[in-house]
Amino acid sequence: MLDSAHLGDIEGAFGRINVNDPDRPRTLRTRLLTLLAIVGPGLIVMVGDNDAGGVATYAQAGQNYGYSLLWVLLLLIPVLIVNQEMVVRLGAVTGVGHARLINERFGRGWGWFSVGDLFLLNFLTLVTEFIGISLAADYIGLSKYIVVPTSAVALIAIMATGSFRRWERMMFVFIAITLLQIPMLLMSDPQWGRAAKSFVVPHISGGISSDAVLLIIAIVGTTVAPWQLFFQQSNIVDKRITPRFISYERVDTALGAVVVVLGAAALVMTGDWAGRSAGAIGSFLDAGDIAHLLGQSSSILGGLFAIVLLDASIVGAAAVTLSASYAFGDVFGLKHSLHRGFSDAKPFYLSYTAMVALAAIIVLIPGAPLGLITTAVQALAGLLLPSASVFLLLLCNDREVLGPWVNRPWLNGVAAVIVGTLLLLSGILMATTLFPNVDVVSVAEYLGLALVVFGVSATVVLRWMSRRHGRPLEREALIGKLAGADKSTWRMPPLTLLEPVKWSPGTRLGMIALRSYLVIGAVLLIVKAVQLTH
Repeated sequence: MLDSAHLGDIEGAFGRINVNDPDRPRTLRTRLLTLLAIVGPGLIVMVGDNDAGGVATYAQAGQNYGYSLLWVLLLLIPVLIVNQEMVVRLGAVTGVGHARLINERFGRGWGWFSVGDLFLLNFLTLVTEFIGISLAADYIGLSKYIVVPTSAVALIAIMATGSFRRWERMMFVFIAITLLQIPMLLMSDPQWGRAAKSFVVPHISGGISSDAVLLIIAIVGTTVAPWQLFFQQSNIVDKRITPRFISYERVDTALGAVVVVLGAAALVMTGDWAGRSAGAIGSFLDAGDIAHLLGQSSSILGGLFAIVLLDASIVGAAAVTLSASYAFGDVFGLKHSLHRGFSDAKPFYLSYTAMVALAAIIVLIPGAPLGLITTAVQALAGLLLPSASVFLLLLCNDREVLGPWVNRPWLNGVAAVIVGTLLLLSGILMATTLFPNVDVVSVAEYLGLALVVFGVSATVVLRWMSRRHGRPLEREALIGKLAGADKSTWRMPPLTLLEPVKWSPGTRLGMIALRSYLVIGAVLLIVKAVQLTH
C-alpha cells in the first residue's frame, strides 16, 4: 500500500459508507443509497472519454456519413463494459493502481515501457483538450488567451481541494452540463426511425471506403482509450472501494458505458444535421466548424454545441491528467490521493499542475503544430490500445493477484476477441499513418486474415504445450486453496509476499512480439513526425 489515505470510509459525492459497519439489511432503499455513494469512477471515466477528440470524431461521423455509423457505437458498449469491469476487480481487490501492478508483476522494464507511453499519450491528449477549449471560445467570441488560462486554473483548483468528495462533486457538476446534449439533439431534426435502423443494421453511407474505415477506427480509438484503464483502477483505490462493493461499481461502469454511447449518438445525429442544414455533407473541418454550421440554422443550437465541446474538453482534461498523476505516484512510490492536501502530497499535485500548465502554453503558442499533435494522438492511441489490453488480461488471470476473482474462461474468450480486434485496428491505423496512399480496405483484409491464422495457430500451440507440461503442483494447490475463499473479503496479499510471475514459453514469445511491434511502431511514428515537420 503506497498511500495510507486509500484506507478508510468511502466518501462519495452522494453519500458516505463506513466500511467498518457490518452488512446492512439488503432492502431496496439501502441498495440505492449504497449505489449512490459508490457511483462515480465508472461514470466519470466514461463521460471523460467523450472529450474534445470524441466530440470532433462523432460530429465528423455524422456530417460525413449521416446516421450510418451508429451501429459502431452499439458494438462498443460490451467492449467498454468488459475492459473496465476487469479494471474494477483489479482496483477493488488489490488496492493498488494499474501502473504499480504492471511494474511489480512484470518487472520495471515492462512497467516503464507501458507507463512511459502513457505519460506521452496523456500529455498529447491533454493538448487536444485545450485545442477543443480554444475552438469553443472562438465560437462564443472570447479570446483563447483568456479562456485557455482560465480553464487551466479551474482544472488545478478542482483537483487541489484536498477532498475526494469535493473533487467528485465538481466532476458531477460538469457531467450534469453534458445533459445539454438532450436539447441540442432535439433541435437537430432527429429522425428516430432512421436512427433505430442504423443502430441495428450495419452499413456505411456511400459504401466501404478508406476514409470510412479510418473513421471507424478513430471512433473505436477515441471511445476505448488506454488512459481509462489507469484512471478507473486508481480512482477506485482512491475512493476506497473494496470487494464488498464490486457489484455496485459494476453497475456504475455499465451505466457509464450506456451514457457515453448515448452521448456519442447525440453528437453523431447533431453532426448529421449540421451537414444537412448547411449543405456541407462530407466536408468536415473541425469541431469549431460544426458549431458555426449549426449556428447558421440557429444561434442557440450553435451555442449549445460550443458549450458541450467546452465542457467535454474540461472533463476529459481533468480525467486524463489525473490518470497520469496517479500513475506518477504509483511508479515513484509517492503519496497520490485526492484525500490529501497540496502540502501533504506536493509531487502528486505538482505533476498534475505542470502537465496542465505546459499543455495550455503549447496551445497558446502562435504557429504550434496543433494538427500534427492531433494526428499523433490518434496514431499513438491506436498503437498502445492492444498492449494495454494484453497487460490487463494477464493481470486478470494472475491468481496471486486476484485469487478467486480471476477471469472465467468465457470472459477470457471475449477479451481475446477484443484484443485481436484492437490489434487489427491498430495495424490498419499504423499502416495508414505511415503510408497515407495505401488501400485501407485491402490492408484490413490482409491483416484480418493474418490475425485469424495467427490466432488459430497460437491456440493450437498453447493447448499442445499445456497438455505436454501440465499445471505445476504449486499452482494446483493454489487453485484448490482459493476454491473455498470468501470473495467478498479476499484481498491481494502485500506485493512483496507474492510469488514472482512465471510466464510460459508461449506467453513470453507473444510478449516479445508485442514489445517488438511497439518499438518498431514508435520509431516509425517518430520518423513520420519528423518528416511532417519538414
